[in-house]
Amino acid sequence: MTTILITGGHSGIGLAAARTLAAQHIDLVLAGRSPERMREVADELGATYGVTVTTLPLDISSLASVRAGAAEFRRAAENGGVGSLNAILCNAGGRFDGEVSYSPDGYETTFATNCLGHFLLVELLLPCLAERGRVVYTASGTHDPDTMDGRAVGAAVEPDAVALANDGRRGGKALSAGRRYSTSKLCVVMYAYELDRRLRRAGSSVASIAFDPGSVPETGFLRGMPGPVRWLSTSAVVKWVFKRVGIVTSDAGFSGASLAALAAGPEHAGHSGTYFQAQDGTLSAVRSARVSYDEQRAAKLWDDSRQLVGLTAEEEALRLA
Repeated sequence: MTTILITGGHSGIGLAAARTLAAQHIDLVLAGRSPERMREVADELGATYGVTVTTLPLDISSLASVRAGAAEFRRAAENGGVGSLNAILCNAGGRFDGEVSYSPDGYETTFATNCLGHFLLVELLLPCLAERGRVVYTASGTHDPDTMDGRAVGAAVEPDAVALANDGRRGGKALSAGRRYSTSKLCVVMYAYELDRRLRRAGSSVASIAFDPGSVPETGFLRGMPGPVRWLSTSAVVKWVFKRVGIVTSDAGFSGASLAALAAGPEHAGHSGTYFQAQDGTLSAVRSARVSYDEQRAAKLWDDSRQLVGLTAEEEALRLA
């Protein structure tokens, strides 16, 4: 049986992707920090499509929670509680406005949530992926400072994992919320490319793909903003303005279906190391930011991230087994 694990599959783009995959009779593992909401979605998908949907408590901003969730998944896989794992969708994430804050591990919340949690999850579950499995990272067009998306949110800075994890520490001036977000998404794209390179060197058949769902205001992306701002962002006028100024726009339904296609569609089987973008009803492979192709920076980002998540000797052994 085919099984796909998705973080944040109980809301927004993730929920749209989960519904699309369930309609294709693919079993799911919903990983997230809202057990009640995940249970509601699992019951809905199971009743509507007759698929098996497992819920996995996992706070992607907490490395301890990621470790516990990965261990629970491995136990379920060993006991036959879940079927063959065919894809990991690193979809959960967010923008955190206001004063800089830190994760339970002491890392800046945006970087911890959008980057380090998924980095660790993939490291721990990669050995569980089936042949020709896929890892799909939900990125964002805001990662590219040469685009209107990137300029509107705040241009990404150097993808330095140590500096980003410690942003605002030791009396230093913290980045703006927008720049923390755009830089975290640049790191996500670079993770996808670096994982592809490492998989190819290892002779693996697993694919690693980056995905920009476009600007989808009706999701929870702006939940930290005032109510009038959230309402205005979904209006037809604002969507028209976004398109006119060159911001990549989409809607939750199409972007969710696109994420599902990248996870399971046979047409995307040979597209490892590719950046896809959903825009106005079209999913296409496009170029990402120039810096995202810098292999030296990506290798450093990867190695520093491994140090920050603190892989243990036992975890290393599982990863290399």
